[in-house]
Amino acid sequence: MKKKSVILLLLFIISCEKNKIVKETTENRDSLTTNTNIFSKTAEDKQKKYESQKIKNLNSKYYTTLDTVVISNENDFSLKLSKQDFNKIVDNHPEFFNELIQSPDITYRNFGADFSSEAGQDQYYNLYAYFLAQKNGVEKNARHRKKLIRIYSAINSIFAYLANGGTFFGHQQSRLAADAEYAVYLHSESDNNQSKDEYDVSKQKKLYIQSLRQRIDDEVKIDKESTEQEKTERIQELNEFVNEADLLITNLFYLRCAQHFQYNYY
Repeated sequence: MKKKSVILLLLFIISCEKNKIVKETTENRDSLTTNTNIFSKTAEDKQKKYESQKIKNLNSKYYTTLDTVVISNENDFSLKLSKQDFNKIVDNHPEFFNELIQSPDITYRNFGADFSSEAGQDQYYNLYAYFLAQKNGVEKNARHRKKLIRIYSAINSIFAYLANGGTFFGHQQSRLAADAEYAVYLHSESDNNQSKDEYDVSKQKKLYIQSLRQRIDDEVKIDKESTEQEKTERIQELNEFVNEADLLITNLFYLRCAQHFQYNYY
């Protein structure tokens, strides 16, 4: 009996030692995994910091040396920035200087988190337009830019009047310079712009202008709160914006831009 007890005691001791070894092995492995993860994260953070610093160094050529920078455009937008604030935007928003530029809507969704309010979004779109204009050539594309802003503004005004106003149209007016600049960018990037603009688009343009006038007639006629005289006057006022678009759309490029802008937002 005594011998049996000794054997059981030895087996218990061996079992405890085995569990201790397993526990220590597991702890060491977990510690090694944790350390590996820490080292991996540290290396990843260092790489991100390096890439960020690399981009900043590349974009530092866009820094301003002026004490104040005033960003303005043909759309009567104006934003005054200190040198520090301007250069901070250059550092924090390398997307403005990418070789391949995406539309302002996509760019804002991906990178505009720090401009989250409606007014902030207005600012972001105009910063986008400002930096892209430098890439496109401010003077080189001044004519295209100005005409597109006027076309887009006329279209926005038509639908604002039809909807009896609203904050959407006010913000859209503030942001349309970005859409105009992006259209200029796409136009300048195209390899065969000249050949595209050669054929006569007068029939297509006529149909588009007619569709705007028809839309105005249909929308105004169902207004039950206005008198017939008021409806007639409103149609005349709205058609003034159509007349402006009609004068400004002189080739396929402007026609396609007008159509895209309208169908994309209204």
